[in-house]
Amino acid sequence: MTAIGRLKTRSEYMFVKGGTRFATPSLVLQARRRVPGTGQSPELARFGFTATKRLGGAVVRNRARRRLKEAVRLTAAGQVLEGYDYVLIARGGAVQRPFTEVIKDLQRALTKVHEPSSGKRHRKPPSA
Repeated sequence: MTAIGRLKTRSEYMFVKGGTRFATPSLVLQARRRVPGTGQSPELARFGFTATKRLGGAVVRNRARRRLKEAVRLTAAGQVLEGYDYVLIARGGAVQRPFTEVIKDLQRALTKVHEPSSGKRHRKPPSA
């Protein structure tokens, strides 16, 4: 079982922002492998939680973060990878959707961010 830690500083959140991301109706998950030698335990997976003011007032944002933290506690142990940092950004569905749906969203997002990519980005063809 992978131990779970927390992201605490802005620089840690900004580092994860440059990684892989996947959006669902209740959350956006960002994930990035930590650089070896940063002084962090390599067998630790770390999580950060955020909710913007766009989501609502403080009570709504705190409820969204609490629901995401509980979803991570219940599901992440078997799906997170050692040495990765994750940031969960709450969306409107984090508060409004049934909790079982939030858990399914998190499971799907964790699966998707760890899928090997083909290395190709799908881009719009140049306009003529």
